[in-house]
Amino acid sequence: MLPIAALEDGPSLEEAPEDDAPLSPEAKRNGLHVLTDFIKTLPGKPGVYRMTDAKGDVLYVGKAKNLKKRVTSYTKVDRLPIRLQRMVYNTTACEVVITHTEAEALLLESNLIKQLKPRYNIIFRDDKSFPYIMIVGGHAYPRIVKHRGARAKGSEYFGPFASAMAVNATLTTLQKVFLLRSCTDAVFSARTRPCLLHQIKRCCAPCVGKVGEPEYTELVREAREFLTGDSRAVQNELAKRMDTAAAALQYEAAAAFRDRIRAMTAVQAHQDINVQGIGEADVVALHQAGGQTCVQVFFFRGGQNFGNRAYFPSHANDETEDAVLEAFLAQFYESFPAPKEILLNAAPANQGLLVEALSLRAGRNVTIAVPQRGNRRNLVDHAAVNAREALLRRMAENTAQRKLLEGTAEVFGLAAPPQRIEVYDNSHISGTNMVGAMVVAGPGGLVKNAYRKFNIKSEDVVPGDDYGAMREVLTRRFARAQKEDPSRTQGQWPDLVLLDGGQGQLSAALKVLADLGISDLCVAAIAKGPDRNAGREQFFMPGREPFMLPLNHPVLYFLQRLRDEAHRFAISAHRAKRSKAIGMSVLDEVTGIGAARKKALLRHFGSAKAVAAAGLADLQSVEGVSAATAKKIYDHFHPEG
Repeated sequence: MLPIAALEDGPSLEEAPEDDAPLSPEAKRNGLHVLTDFIKTLPGKPGVYRMTDAKGDVLYVGKAKNLKKRVTSYTKVDRLPIRLQRMVYNTTACEVVITHTEAEALLLESNLIKQLKPRYNIIFRDDKSFPYIMIVGGHAYPRIVKHRGARAKGSEYFGPFASAMAVNATLTTLQKVFLLRSCTDAVFSARTRPCLLHQIKRCCAPCVGKVGEPEYTELVREAREFLTGDSRAVQNELAKRMDTAAAALQYEAAAAFRDRIRAMTAVQAHQDINVQGIGEADVVALHQAGGQTCVQVFFFRGGQNFGNRAYFPSHANDETEDAVLEAFLAQFYESFPAPKEILLNAAPANQGLLVEALSLRAGRNVTIAVPQRGNRRNLVDHAAVNAREALLRRMAENTAQRKLLEGTAEVFGLAAPPQRIEVYDNSHISGTNMVGAMVVAGPGGLVKNAYRKFNIKSEDVVPGDDYGAMREVLTRRFARAQKEDPSRTQGQWPDLVLLDGGQGQLSAALKVLADLGISDLCVAAIAKGPDRNAGREQFFMPGREPFMLPLNHPVLYFLQRLRDEAHRFAISAHRAKRSKAIGMSVLDEVTGIGAARKKALLRHFGSAKAVAAAGLADLQSVEGVSAATAKKIYDHFHPEG
């Protein structure tokens, strides 16, 4: 598998960092020497190899049918791209795992890449799991819910869906058609009358005996058939029941069947593309242009379109389509089993090996095909059109972003467009629950997986001291950067630091950086204008008079959005911290007081303040509080008693 820099889902794109520092001839010789010695002990068997640098970080994980031949190819440095030459020269150690087959090696390789995130491999950075629909087992009246994460034994899972929106739409249909419950078991067992969902005809109310277990089991069976592709059979069965009820003059029952049929028909009628003959399949299409790639994935389960997602692999300009597609598929199906059929618009490299590996992982046969005609070809063409359009939008957005970064460099006097902008803000209410926040932006837009929040911990920071909070945040941020990335080659250092505030915030930041011995960062502060009017912002920089940008300046709007995003993130972090604090009380500080005793004390005394003021005898009178526990509580609030 060829190494590719990075793979991301969504608007942000983070290139694998490149170390531009020149390597000495001695370092080059050392890297080649390591590989040459390593090859002497390698077998000609399938397996996985890992290359690591002097710090012990994994540079690259690769698989091979013949380990000796594959690793030997890296010693022919002149035939390698510049980036891989640097990888070889930086290698100080190698490790190998022998597998029975090349397919097992491919599976192990994708697992290690996801776990270790090697610098020179493709990295699937989308950590969000795909949502599923789950029919929960272990209950006479199973409920149907949306599910992410690990699977539980006894439950059934249907999916994956491309998004939570697709799951919610399908769940709404299932509620209308099959009337299955979605409430928790606790709510189910406690109900004494039907809930609102029953009133709007989205639940059959088994909680109060509106249907018995046999009838409900039949509804679950029908829902299962619908989700596995037998929707027409279910619809025909409902139509027969409707006719039977109408013939028996049971018009209300017939109308209920009619409404369920309408809901099912609406799902079948609103498919955007023809899915006839497609049961369980993923349609994957790749489009390349301008040295960039977009991969579109459409999910079809039970003959229904469960949505689509676009992915943008970052790679060298000369990387071929088949190599990109092989790398994508191998890691894409690492987190969940591949469907029975994968339809592509181009053949991946090592297609036979991929089929074997994906089948091994799924525990059943998986086929990969490039259809040439018919409905399947129409599906692939439709996905390819979407891939092309998504890539065009992406390139247009990147072009606009690049112009904004060039304008930002001009405004702040940077030598080049910034690749990483960090924006800082803090949030609190009257000094309580103070939180600092950092958001990050770059050539691909907002880099949300790089956002950080900082709980203000220092006792030296007076509640409400915004300058003190900013000093703590920046001290922690850049002291850590100095420790983890002293050479500034791992992408942790910003090109521009932007603070939400005025001259005071700027002075506090410059003092922190000076104390840390950092003198080469561009730092600026953005202060709201008179009456906090957007468009009247002032910018503060060391060595320059405060300045403003024209009201319609595109960079002003760009910086406003970054400032507002930092403010939003800071407020969200503060609210989460405040909500958590609201649920706490001084009783949580008493050793040995759990939830049950805390509840008993609050019920008896009415408030935590009353508990703190209570006498020893009063505490002993509370149910569940022993004499020893009462003494412990009393001593906690009366340490001198």
